[in-house]
Amino acid sequence: MTPELKKITEQKMQKSVEALKTDLAKVRTGRAHTGLLDHVMVEYYGSMVPINQVANVTLIDARTIGVQTWEKPMLAKVEKAIRDSDLGLNPANMGELLRVPMPALTEERRRDLTKVVRHEGEAAKIAIRNLRRDANQQLKDAVKDKEISEDDERRAEDEIQKLTDKYVAEVDKLLAQKEQELMQI
Repeated sequence: MTPELKKITEQKMQKSVEALKTDLAKVRTGRAHTGLLDHVMVEYYGSMVPINQVANVTLIDARTIGVQTWEKPMLAKVEKAIRDSDLGLNPANMGELLRVPMPALTEERRRDLTKVVRHEGEAAKIAIRNLRRDANQQLKDAVKDKEISEDDERRAEDEIQKLTDKYVAEVDKLLAQKEQELMQI
């Protein structure tokens, strides 16, 4: 029971960290990267699809993303989707290519983004702690049902606490890296 519970809990904590990594990738720094447009959805024949399924997304230079659609009529829809997204980007239509320049971040905007990053990190830590609480509750239920002994419960709680500490430290490390990246000029 406890090795299985530990394994499941660790997998869920790892998924929380992966979700944080995905969320942090969406928070843009001054540099361009193609992953920035991954969550932008475009209408394609009646259904919403990610931009990378209707266009080729590349880096033109350090501050510019290039988007080339596979079908010419999609260019206007992709341009509108990027403009309407919450990224604050203004694409320029160059005929067959969209140029998406990254505006330079002001000091105030950098501070705001740092707050967003900290909030995302705190949400990930809360998710990890909730997983710890759920695992500990399952252990208490197992003791009550006489499936495991109280000593086994204590050992398992210690192991789950170590897992929690490990993943919270990983979240802190990711946050520190992202904050440093944001404050770089």
